[in-house]
Amino acid sequence: MSLELRYFAWVRERIGSPGENIDVPSEVTTVGDLISWLSSKDEGYAAAFAEPDIIRAAIDHEHADHDTALAGAKEVAFFPPMTGG
Repeated sequence: MSLELRYFAWVRERIGSPGENIDVPSEVTTVGDLISWLSSKDEGYAAAFAEPDIIRAAIDHEHADHDTALAGAKEVAFFPPMTGG
C-alpha cells in the first residue's frame, strides 16, 4: 500500500521532513502498526514515535485512533497532542 505521510510540529522536527510518500508492507494494517513500523526505520523516527500513546493521527483529514484501519487511506498525518492557550 502506498501512503502519503505528513508530519507536524516536533514529529516533523525529529524525523527531519514535513512528509513523504511511502510503500508500507502488507502486515501494516492500522495506524498503530504504521507507528511501530516507522519507529523501526531509523533513530529520527524512533525519537518521533518514542511515546506512541501521545501521538495523534488523521487519515484523509479525519482524526483516527491507533486501532483505525488504513485500508483505502491515501494520506496519514501525525502530530503531537495540542495544547491551547
